Amino acid sequence: MPKIKTHSGSKKRFRVTAGGQVMHQTQGRRHLLIGMSAKRRRRFRQDNMLNKKQSKAIRTLMPYAG
Repeated sequence: MPKIKTHSGSKKRFRVTAGGQVMHQTQGRRHLLIGMSAKRRRRFRQDNMLNKKQSKAIRTLMPYAG
């Protein structure tokens, strides 16, 4: 069997933890940050986890991750 190619966009945007959960960076962190409170900007630094249904879709695009 040949190897399956990993989706290039997915490998740049998502990572799989040791426990198998898929993490991604918070959206809305690129511009217009001046108008946001400091608390809100701090929250954007943290990575978020995808739910089970979304994780399954991403895992098909990244067959060799984690």
